[in-house]
Amino acid sequence: METFDIFSVFTMLGGLAFFLYGMNVMSSSLEKLTGGKLETALRKMTSSRIKSLLLGMGITIAIQSSSAVTVMLVGLVNSGIMQLEQTVAVCFGADIGTTLTAWILSLSGIKGDNFFLKLLKPSSFSPLVALAGVMLILLSKRSKKKDIGSIMLGFAILMTGMTLMSGAVEPLAESESFQSVLVAFKNPLLGVLVGAAFTGIIQSSAASIGILQAFSQTGGMTVGMAAPIIMGLNIGTCVTALLSSIGVKKSAKRVAAIHISIKIIGVLVLLPVTLILEATVAKDFFDNTINPVGIAIGHSIFNIAITLLLMPFSNQLVKLSKKIVKDKEGDSAASEDGPELDMNLFRIPAVAVEACRGAAVEMARHTEATITDAMNVLRSYDGLLAEKVVEGEQLIDRYEDKLGAYLVKISKSSVTSSDGRKVSKMMHVIGNLERISDHAVNLVESAQELRDKEFHFSTEGAKEIEIICSAVTENIHNAIQAYIDNDLALAHKVEPLEEVVDTIIIELKNRHIERLQAGECTVELGYIFQDILINLERISDHCSNIAGCLIEIDEKTNLHEYLSDVRVNDEQFRELYSQFSEKYFSKLEA
Repeated sequence: METFDIFSVFTMLGGLAFFLYGMNVMSSSLEKLTGGKLETALRKMTSSRIKSLLLGMGITIAIQSSSAVTVMLVGLVNSGIMQLEQTVAVCFGADIGTTLTAWILSLSGIKGDNFFLKLLKPSSFSPLVALAGVMLILLSKRSKKKDIGSIMLGFAILMTGMTLMSGAVEPLAESESFQSVLVAFKNPLLGVLVGAAFTGIIQSSAASIGILQAFSQTGGMTVGMAAPIIMGLNIGTCVTALLSSIGVKKSAKRVAAIHISIKIIGVLVLLPVTLILEATVAKDFFDNTINPVGIAIGHSIFNIAITLLLMPFSNQLVKLSKKIVKDKEGDSAASEDGPELDMNLFRIPAVAVEACRGAAVEMARHTEATITDAMNVLRSYDGLLAEKVVEGEQLIDRYEDKLGAYLVKISKSSVTSSDGRKVSKMMHVIGNLERISDHAVNLVESAQELRDKEFHFSTEGAKEIEIICSAVTENIHNAIQAYIDNDLALAHKVEPLEEVVDTIIIELKNRHIERLQAGECTVELGYIFQDILINLERISDHCSNIAGCLIEIDEKTNLHEYLSDVRVNDEQFRELYSQFSEKYFSKLEA
């Protein structure tokens, strides 16, 4: 008969290493594969608790990590994408979703000589799953199939680790020393503390449950011993949330506080209930030995019970979190330093990309507002509005700095091809938005020069400025709205209008020269007029760049070839050009 010795310890630690690595590979690949779906789910986030609960369950089942979901929630609240109140039901859902892992791991406890029963054992099917996974990774050209292969390989490694741990502890079934150690776990407080400490150290409740299921196969662990340990494991998984809340805003720290409160309150309520039942009506049941399936059942009962118990008090949990993490004066500063982009979101790159897109949309709206204000200053000088334009440009600069740095980091991580296209679009768009804001400041400077020197455009010159500003304003709106709504039809309207803007500017320059020759305009005023036209023309060029980037990436075409071809061969382009020409040249001639 085999004995439990130092080599058994080595095997158990090796099994744990395989388990943790397999879980990491499987979770990472699942996150990558389901990235786009996660993003869609987050967009549809609702205040309905039931839908949020189901969302939390779904995401946790999809990525097999409740810790990753909690970390993601901390990042989303810190980035302003979600409100604190929305996260409570998602936390409950994540707790229920994570119980699936225990049920999968319970397959290792299947015993029997029946062929179909043997086929369900991990030691039987894991090698086949691993082979299929490796074949997909080596032979597939599509990244999606490679991700599926990685999921299969990670699952096989995980189950192999579970098998190694179960085999390593098997000799303990006959060990008197081990039996005496187990007696200590009849103390429920010790069980809770050990479960919490062990899970806190390895930061994986799935691994802790797996080890507990492996030890349960020795036949020496009772239901009464296992129940407090299971409760402790649930508390220990909060360590990841605690670590992720370091250095974030108070609203994000409160997500971790809610997560921890749910677990601790659950244990404080359910542990006494368990002890009362054990001491009275259910003593025989709690003295029964427990197997891996029993561990899975206990884990599910605990998480479902605390959800049913505490979910009706979601608002009170939010209030409790605000008492734990209190506000101080100055904490609620306005977000005038640019976007809040949390590094925790890198756990799920698709969510990080969505956070960036939300920030890029905010930047686009700030840019449109800033350029609109600049044109209003140009029409009628207003000192306060001029200061607002300068402040807007500085805010947009901060957006570009923070977003650009964050996007560079994302681009170096493992993202899907769809998310890669979004990152590429954002990199191009935010650069052009920042340039537009620079030109907004230039327009304000021209307006200031006109005021300081007490220059005034002639009635005709003022009318021309108004018309070209209207055309450029329409193009800015089309380009920015096309990006916000991902509207390619609107993006296709930008280039024809940009061509019209260029044509109008040439006409206005010619008219200015005529006025100069006729003595109706001074040279110095002419320089300011020219500067205004140059800035408006360049703003329109950047609008064309934004729209062209959307068309190039989404329609997978070469931008230069598209621009060359569309002016000659595209009937829609010629029709739109004709419409915009008629619209704005008719105003010039009026």
